Parts: sequence; structure tokens; C-alpha cells
Amino acid sequence: MITIRHLKKEYPGVTPLKDVNVEISRGDVISVIGPSGTGKSTLIRCLNLLEQPTSGEIIIDGEVITDKSCDVSRVRRKMGMVFQQFNLFPHMTVIENIMTAPVDLLGKSRQDAYDKGMELLRKVGLADKALVYPGGLSGGQKQRVAIARALAMEPEIILFDEPTSALDPTMVGEVQSVIRDLARQGNTMIIVTHEMKFAREVCNRVFYMDEGGIYEDGTPEQIFENPRKEKTRQFIRRLKVMEYDIHSRDFDFIGFNTHLEEFGRKHQISQKTIYNMQSYLEEMCMQLILPELDDRFDMSVTVEYSDTEDAAAIIIRYSGSRFDPLASANELCQKGCRGNILPFH
Repeated sequence: MITIRHLKKEYPGVTPLKDVNVEISRGDVISVIGPSGTGKSTLIRCLNLLEQPTSGEIIIDGEVITDKSCDVSRVRRKMGMVFQQFNLFPHMTVIENIMTAPVDLLGKSRQDAYDKGMELLRKVGLADKALVYPGGLSGGQKQRVAIARALAMEPEIILFDEPTSALDPTMVGEVQSVIRDLARQGNTMIIVTHEMKFAREVCNRVFYMDEGGIYEDGTPEQIFENPRKEKTRQFIRRLKVMEYDIHSRDFDFIGFNTHLEEFGRKHQISQKTIYNMQSYLEEMCMQLILPELDDRFDMSVTVEYSDTEDAAAIIIRYSGSRFDPLASANELCQKGCRGNILPFH
């Protein structure tokens, strides 16, 4: 249904999309996730040409919509767009907001547009708000009206740009419920979201965006349970990462400990966990590994802390002959390290 080839979008000083290539099938419900600034919203705004791509092709139902000869207005009628900030007309009632585009753009009669609008309002649970102005609605109600307005154009594709990000947490659920119903009905949808639990429940595909493109594409089970790529894993597990390189036995261990302390405090890690990590690294690095290495070596220490699990992991990589640090004759250090090779709480 949608083919994207070598899509690039650059602005002065920044290029959020460098090379996007993907196929989207009819009926796909796709959640687009990733850190802020990785081009998630830019991607869907390029899809309906609210943002003009710098280069590349977007093909919908066999038509190259990025071609200069393409009728952009006609293409946009195939797509419904739901924005973060609702974008309802404040001087129109709810039903007028929904009726306007079908009458003006699709040529529907006002009666047909009204009937369809009321049907959609009933679907989103707001039929009793038809004659209310947007100023009299809550944020969640406004977003449900915005969804009904998008559906009134009978789109083939529905794009959601962080539809719950501007809502009070108590109102998020009502909008998510409407989107779940749309997904069950087989609509093709692309949803930019920071709500990981919702993304996992509602979609059949997940795009994790990073490094200027779709960094990883997979099923919810794969992305959330067994991501193949490192940045996806760090994002899903909400990992905070510290890396440190060691090239000499005489490295500044006190400075390293200070660096680890600052990392822990920055990410609100408990003092007990910070102390356990410092103790583990002193025993493992200083007492067990470094004495066994040749004069010339490279060692890297990676500390990962997971918010979701409240646990830390330490990965030590070093060059030189392979050996088992826990087989060392230093029984005191072995005991200390074994006691710490567990999730730190």
C-alpha cells in the first residue's frame, strides 16, 4: 500500500531523516517509537506532504506522490491526520467541525455530512456534545472529536502524531480506547507515540527510529521482548549507560569512582547500588583482571542501569589472554565479586 524509498528530509543544521526505506501493507497498525528528535513526526508529516521531502520517493497505491505532477490535495484525502494539539476550529460546534471537510472537499450534502458526523460521534462516545463548542470540552474529548473529524473523510490511512501527548494522564485512556477500536476494525494506521504499553497492545508492527531512519522494524513481541539492535534494547529497557576506557594499570581509579558516582546521582540511582557497583569494579578490575593482563591492553567498562527493573549490569571487555577471573587464587575478591554479580537493588 505504501512504499518509501530513500526518503530524506533536512532542515538548516539538522537532518532528521537520512535514508528511510520501508513497505507498509494495507491493514498494518504501526507504532513509531524512539527518542525525541529522531524524525518520528517528520516521517508521518512527509507521508501526507505536510513536510516536503528533500529527496526520495513515497508511493501510495502505485502512485508516486512525491512527483511534482501529483495532485497533492487529492492524495491528502486518502489520509486522515490527528495532531497533538487537536486543531479544532474554535468558532464552530463539534458537529460543524466534523461536517466542514466532507461538504467542502468531498462534495457531500450537509444532511449526509451531518448523519455521518453523528454516527462518528456516537462511535467515539460524544454524540451528546454535537452542539458544544470546543472550548467546552476536555482535552480527551477534543482529541476524540479530532479523530471523528479525520474519519469523516473516509481515509484509507490514518496518521496519529502523538495523539495523547498533550493530554492530562487521566484522559489518555479514553483516546487510546478509540484508537484500539479502530485497529480492531482493520484500519491502516501509523501512530507516533511515547506510550510503550499502548504501542505493544494496539499494533502489529513497531518502527524504532534512530540514526536518521527506521533503525529496527519488527513485531511488538520482537521489539519489546527481544530487540536485535543495541539502541533499541537500551530504549525499550530505559537503560542509562556509562562507558569508560582503561589503557593503563595506573589509571585514575578515584576519578573513575567519582565519574560513576556522578552518573548514579544524575539518574537517581540509590546510594547503595552506586556503592555496590563501585565495590564490584574495584574488586573485579583492580584485584582480578588488571594483574593478569599484559603491559599493553585495552579495557572498556560499560555500566547499564534499567529504570524499569531497578537493576544494574556491568560489562567488562578486555584484550589479552582469556581467563576466568573467578578462578583466581584471590579468594577474598572472588567472594566479593560473586556476592555482587546479581541485580543491584
